[in-house]
Amino acid sequence: MSSPITSTSSLPIREQTGIFQQVGLLKAVEDSYGGVKVDVEEPMDSDVYVPLLRASMSQWRQQEGFRYHHAESDYLMLVYWIPETPDTLPANASHTVGIGAFVMNDNREVLVVQEKNGAFRDKDVWKFPTGVANQGEDICTAAIREVKEETDIDTEFVEILAFSQTHMNFCGKSDLFFVCMLRPLSFDINKQDSEIKAAQWMPTEEYMAQPYINKHESFKNVAKICSSKSRNHYSGLCSVPTMSSSG
Repeated sequence: MSSPITSTSSLPIREQTGIFQQVGLLKAVEDSYGGVKVDVEEPMDSDVYVPLLRASMSQWRQQEGFRYHHAESDYLMLVYWIPETPDTLPANASHTVGIGAFVMNDNREVLVVQEKNGAFRDKDVWKFPTGVANQGEDICTAAIREVKEETDIDTEFVEILAFSQTHMNFCGKSDLFFVCMLRPLSFDINKQDSEIKAAQWMPTEEYMAQPYINKHESFKNVAKICSSKSRNHYSGLCSVPTMSSSG
């Protein structure tokens, strides 16, 4: 655990009047890359914060020059590269992780939905349940969750059948999209009214025959892979639990 590198100590700062005053330092901890992290726990007036920041930066032998890195619902991250070397701080997350769920019953019918909003609104396109993995959520868990949320169907993960990468999606981020095969454990549909216009079990051939599916190469390729899998002519990737080097 990092130890504080600044405390309640202070530095003498010359005011515009030429008079020196003692200014406290911001509390900070050193990170594993030799930088410092400052956590401002309470709102602070700029008249108080700026002198603290200047004194702290002086202590770190630097000057102001922070840039916005990213923001979440409960914090805003500002960063500044201290060494006199090229800035190699990694950017904020470059990708989102999307999932599509291929769910087929024993009658060779696939679970499909029509969306109320977004790119597929009012297009009468039947598509697989889709969504985005949450932070810290496994891909297979995200697929199961999205199917449950959109259709109320319980499922279990089988395989990842395909994945793709596209760019300039939500907020300009790139997207990694995984097509997951799930096995249905229940069959009675109860659609999510807030997002889903309609949901049904559709014959595989009828799904593949949709003009939209055949017009768009990515959808067509996924449909072919899923069709091959349904006839046992294709094998995907199973999940293997592992632990990262950082634990």
